[in-house]
Amino acid sequence: MEQKKRVFCLYRVSTIGQVEKGDIPMQKQSCREFAERMGWEIVKEYSEKGVSGFKIATKDRDAIQELQREATLGNFDILLVFMFDRIGRRDDETPFVVEWFVRNGVSVWSVNEGEQRFDSHVDKLMNYLRYWQASGESIKTSIRTKTRLAQIIQEGRFRGGFVPFGYRLEKCGRINKKNKEVYELKVNDQEAAVVRTMFDKYINEGLGALRLCGYLNGRGLKTRKGNDFTNTSIQTILKNIIYTGILRSGETKTEIFPELQIVSVEVFERAQEIMKQRSRNYGCDTRAQSVPVSTKGKSLLTVNIFCGQCGSRLTLNDSRKTYRKSDGSVTVTPRLRYVCYNKVRHPNKCDGQATHLAKKIDDLVQHTLLLVFDRIKELPRTDIIQSRLDEMLIQTKTIIIMLTSSVAKLERDLADYKNEVLKIIRGESAFTAPLLNELMIKTEAQIKESKEEIARQEEH
Repeated sequence: MEQKKRVFCLYRVSTIGQVEKGDIPMQKQSCREFAERMGWEIVKEYSEKGVSGFKIATKDRDAIQELQREATLGNFDILLVFMFDRIGRRDDETPFVVEWFVRNGVSVWSVNEGEQRFDSHVDKLMNYLRYWQASGESIKTSIRTKTRLAQIIQEGRFRGGFVPFGYRLEKCGRINKKNKEVYELKVNDQEAAVVRTMFDKYINEGLGALRLCGYLNGRGLKTRKGNDFTNTSIQTILKNIIYTGILRSGETKTEIFPELQIVSVEVFERAQEIMKQRSRNYGCDTRAQSVPVSTKGKSLLTVNIFCGQCGSRLTLNDSRKTYRKSDGSVTVTPRLRYVCYNKVRHPNKCDGQATHLAKKIDDLVQHTLLLVFDRIKELPRTDIIQSRLDEMLIQTKTIIIMLTSSVAKLERDLADYKNEVLKIIRGESAFTAPLLNELMIKTEAQIKESKEEIARQEEH
């Protein structure tokens, strides 16, 4: 009796949406029915879910790599797919992948297109033309998708995907072509107040992403999922142009939609400039830099002071002088100095002073600042100051509202935990007594901290 041909099947869909629509089960059923008609035996099946055959190269697709490894070991005779474009859609790569399998003793079959052979020059040409056409279809689909997304945002409508912090989705009665009510993007007032606080403190108070994390998390403010803010999430918010009311899809940007604007364009651009100047790769003349790279250090102007002659950044040199007293004791006195690297290492590049005593310069700057502050105190309260105070009041009220909401949720959790106590006594709870006790103690502590923060905010 003739041995049945051993078949490996490959199923692929480009998007998760196709998985949910049942495309892979459809491919699987068709391949199994085809193999049964041909008298073949399916030995193994591979499924690629959400894998683009156009964007992802063969070397990055685990299923193709595994199939090639199995082919070199001679473990199957036929590679069966629903259609040849399931193998891929790249005209500069996929035709040669198919030819590789045939050269290594594996026949390549499609349920709908038959066997791909390489017996003649025409066969090779048809193999290439098939994937050239598939590649072109992928490119045209990509262009149509990008164009449609650009049209959607130009109309001021939500293009789908993740909703940025500061916004929410709301049904407003608009019906799409499928006769379904769709969501519109709206400003979430409470989250928007937190976003404004981020920009305000980043621009006006010099707080970087890490210190903003400490500020927000220390006041009990959470992300939409109830997690602490991270410096990455804050940087993402500070870089997102949507907060100016401008929607973006790829290279396409819209005009400003006032109903979606949380911060002004000027505020956003100032934040981008600060971020640029704080970057280690900031390339312009350092004398034009107006933003401190760091607000920490052993001296007042660490990494924020420049040579008046050559413009290079002065580094801090921490030398120490040792004094030995008559009684044998030793005193070590630190001597901080600002040093011009160019003057020390490349004298021809700078004709200024090489070193400057840090204490002398810091004291002078501090004295000047105190004089400025004294003059500010004498000025009458202007409309700008009043506006600033009103803005801070709004931010404080928002924080109180969010903290109150958080306390209410924690108190509900605590009540649920207390209800579990009786279930533990009866042996009906999924919790253990030590775990439940730990959860109750932690929740009570969080409630106490949040209430204390509310009291502090109300005092302000």
